[in-house]
Amino acid sequence: MTGVPASAAGGPSGTRRAAGAVPGGMPASGRAVARGAAPGSPGGGPARRDASGGVRAHGDETAPATAPRDGAEAEDGARPARGAKIAAAAVDQAGVWNIANLLTMLRLLLVPAFVMLMLAEGGHDPAWRSFAWAAFAVAMITDLFDGHLARAYDLVTDFGKIADPIADKAIMGAALICLSLLGDLPWWVTGVILGRELGITLLRFLVIRYGVIPASRGGKLKTLTQGIAVGMYVLALTGWLATLRWWVMAAAVVLTVATGLDYVKQAIVLRRRGIAERKAALEETEA
Repeated sequence: MTGVPASAAGGPSGTRRAAGAVPGGMPASGRAVARGAAPGSPGGGPARRDASGGVRAHGDETAPATAPRDGAEAEDGARPARGAKIAAAAVDQAGVWNIANLLTMLRLLLVPAFVMLMLAEGGHDPAWRSFAWAAFAVAMITDLFDGHLARAYDLVTDFGKIADPIADKAIMGAALICLSLLGDLPWWVTGVILGRELGITLLRFLVIRYGVIPASRGGKLKTLTQGIAVGMYVLALTGWLATLRWWVMAAAVVLTVATGLDYVKQAIVLRRRGIAERKAALEETEA
């Protein structure tokens, strides 16, 4: 005899164990459970899935099968761009009180301040005119930034759509009217510029049912030239600078008329195209 116990050598109790055993000592009744067990789980208990999607072994409630993640940035080895964080923060604040609308409100508040500075001491004091020019310059600069911020960070609001064009025309109209009242600028120049601005705004509303008239490069150049010309007239310039500002204003008037006619042409084409498309759609529906 080798000294092996009867139970291990095939005795009665050994026979019962052998009937339900497989090589490796795993019970036959646990084979199905083993298929769903987590790899490396002791005892091959049934697998469980935690809230993060990791697999836990039966009886191991405290330790997830996979190591906790430190964040997508650490796993991917990349961090989000700084601009993306700023954009996300800006989108979250896309209400009325966002940076673009605040700049528009500032421009509206600068209109009465500009008028008071412009007309102070009879309107011909160089110091007060310099302060008025500073207010006008700030208003024109904010006009560039509020539109860019609104488009870049998705801060476009209904308030901004209405208030922005009003603020633009208010500061320009106030400057032109003040200059004409003081005798520095002929009234016909003020009439041409303001008439064009108001007319194009009305034209946009009339054809909006057919589409939107896009801003052209000529229109942007017109706005820039007008701002420079009016700013030079606001300052109490003399000598060759006074002559130069006359030529700059002349260029602004020419661009104002030319771009106005171009907008009228675009509006006519847009209206005709819209009517033709509607007619074609109606004929298809009736057919």
